[in-house]
Amino acid sequence: MQNRITKLFNIEVPIIQAGMIWCSGWKLAAAVSNAGGLGIIGAGSMYPEVLRAHIQKCRSNTNRAFAVNVPLLYPNIEEIMDILIEEKVKIVFTSAGNPATWTSLLKSHGITVVHVIANTKFAQKAAAAGVDAIVAEGFEAGGHNGREETTTFCLIPMITSVVNIPVIAAGGIAGGKAMLAAFALGAEAVQVGSAFAVAAESSAHPNFKNSIIAAAEGDTALQMKKLVPVRLLRNPFAEAIATAEAAGADASKLSEMLGRARAKAGMFEGDLETGELEIGQVSAMIKEIKPAAAILQQIWDEYRIEKERLFKS
Repeated sequence: MQNRITKLFNIEVPIIQAGMIWCSGWKLAAAVSNAGGLGIIGAGSMYPEVLRAHIQKCRSNTNRAFAVNVPLLYPNIEEIMDILIEEKVKIVFTSAGNPATWTSLLKSHGITVVHVIANTKFAQKAAAAGVDAIVAEGFEAGGHNGREETTTFCLIPMITSVVNIPVIAAGGIAGGKAMLAAFALGAEAVQVGSAFAVAAESSAHPNFKNSIIAAAEGDTALQMKKLVPVRLLRNPFAEAIATAEAAGADASKLSEMLGRARAKAGMFEGDLETGELEIGQVSAMIKEIKPAAAILQQIWDEYRIEKERLFKS
């Protein structure tokens, strides 16, 4: 398949693995890229020199395109940007901040820049900042999320109606049918997170992977909107947050409860009691751990089969 996204990234299929904290190391990124999609290293959970090592290892394990996702609120953001430039990373996905701050610098070094947004206002700002493409991430997605709670299939047509650059759909997509629906609404690629979080190559702890597989409908919720909206899998920590929010907890109280390194404890170290478990609504559809290449191929095969079926009907 050829479209603006596959040409922009020089990939075979328009399936992109999300840059998830504590899940998206070099092993997962290289596996997805080797399978024909775009693998992404998630810098949000890495110290600068750890990120440099992951970039170098990824490059040693794939000769295909890969990207790095950088939350712009990262405390060492200047050092991170220096590393991306020094290591000659070709594609950078930015999120959680103002793309105007860094896009020009990255593009001046020949880097393709994609920004993650959750509403039309920020889509237009990202386009004005000169990004090459946008990830439009709906309310269904895991991890940090938009405050508007706009669902993916409402968001995509709204975004494509106000920008001319390619749009990548994200949130609630783990199969080819959803991919086909996103394309019908104007997307030119999909970004998949939760399905790859349980990949064999994901750096997530086995406890976390198994909790995703065991998740049922309604087991995730968007929480901590007074602090920073994040979709969490139900566990004792998430239930404590829900109780506090119902009692009127403010941002300061939520920050105190969150503390430090809670996402690492839950997702990377496997603490299912007090850890923060970030995952999307689509976790209720994920039933097994498989290699990343098999996950990508299943999505792509289903997309092609469903597309052919619809055109025949």
